[in-house]
Amino acid sequence: MTAFLQRFLNVRRGELAPLLVSAFYFCCVLIAIGVMRPARDAIGMRGGLDTIRWLFIGTAVVTLAVNPMFGWLVSRFRRLVFIAVTYLFFAASLVGFYLLIELAPGAVGDVSGRVFYVWYSVFNLFATMVFWALMADRYSLEQSRRLFGAIAVGGTIGAIVGPWLASMLARPLGAPALLLVSAVFLCLAVVTAWLVTRLQPAVNAEGAQAPAALDRAVIGGSAWQGIGRVLQSRYLSGISLYVLLMTVVATFIYFTRLQMVAALGQDTDMRATVLAWIDTITQSATLVLQLLVTGHLIRRFGVAVALMLLPVAAALGFIGLAIVSSFAMLIVFDAFFRAIQRAITRPARETLFTVVSREDKYKSKAVTDTFVYRGGDLLGAWTEGWLGQLGLGLIGLAAAVVPLAAVWGMLGLWLGRRQGSMRSADRVSEPAEAPVRPLTSPAG
Repeated sequence: MTAFLQRFLNVRRGELAPLLVSAFYFCCVLIAIGVMRPARDAIGMRGGLDTIRWLFIGTAVVTLAVNPMFGWLVSRFRRLVFIAVTYLFFAASLVGFYLLIELAPGAVGDVSGRVFYVWYSVFNLFATMVFWALMADRYSLEQSRRLFGAIAVGGTIGAIVGPWLASMLARPLGAPALLLVSAVFLCLAVVTAWLVTRLQPAVNAEGAQAPAALDRAVIGGSAWQGIGRVLQSRYLSGISLYVLLMTVVATFIYFTRLQMVAALGQDTDMRATVLAWIDTITQSATLVLQLLVTGHLIRRFGVAVALMLLPVAAALGFIGLAIVSSFAMLIVFDAFFRAIQRAITRPARETLFTVVSREDKYKSKAVTDTFVYRGGDLLGAWTEGWLGQLGLGLIGLAAAVVPLAAVWGMLGLWLGRRQGSMRSADRVSEPAEAPVRPLTSPAG
């Protein structure tokens, strides 16, 4: 068993327990998200694709408003406290939606559906961002290159189990009860996050184990400091630009998928079923890549190569889709793109944060993984809409994606090399004399 784990999962002595708990933590988060994803997309499609584009604006605005609140939590409380508050807040929101549906069904309509769409989009990003921030905080760069792919397997299993649970429990319990199921898994995520901190010691930007006092200290700083750090650091700005380009292209694919699914018929249940079926194919392909490819690819060829794969796949996929504009081609391209994104690009991208300061791992990462991400969604949604109004369709998208993919790929190459060449004097971290807020602070 030890030889098998070392060969296929790159696990070393003492790493198995934290690896399994981290994977289960991610599994709980993705189950909580996956239980509601098909319904979210089906609800959003009720008003047409133009409605979704406006919902993207609402999501970006709400995400920008929430970021300072999260930054304030990071500045005032210990990590486990603000992680628990984040998950429990979303769990309480789910209970609130459930009570609204059960106690005031007459109030549930298009407006509440759109509110849920925006809320879910914000919840989705913050739930996964908090998870990966904790992983970057507990694992060194060397460990992340070996283990993040295996940890991501837990998320893929959760993304498969989530829609399956929805299909199994919706009829006997009723669709509203799925909100409570999601809330339960968010509470489990809080418990597993605590276990991770007990099993895996924190590391600093240099990859060494952090002192116990520093590990327990409040991060401090300003609620808005994450935005400033992203603007000041070329490395963090590069990560943000990489995420922006990735989400623009992913949004092109998302709207292309919705258009083709919408063309199949008007029935909401049918659309939700087709979208869930596509997700199942994608998650299965992702699982295979994570188990057999990710850890070995990043360790052998480096983060730069891993970050360049997705831009290449996007360019080739859109060229193929422009030539063969069929639903079958879309499913193959969509599944292939998202599998690479989740199985290879996401773990590789998360390793980029292992060499930055603890403050950047939570505050700057929150800005990149939430607001910048949703900004890319917004830019991609309206660009796709304008190209459609001009009558360019898939050919226009392909013409836009190819040059974007070239810039995107070169940026991934630079980020990978920059990460590998960073020295102590160049690291994106606080000055050594920066004060550390003591554990005895009342807010801690």
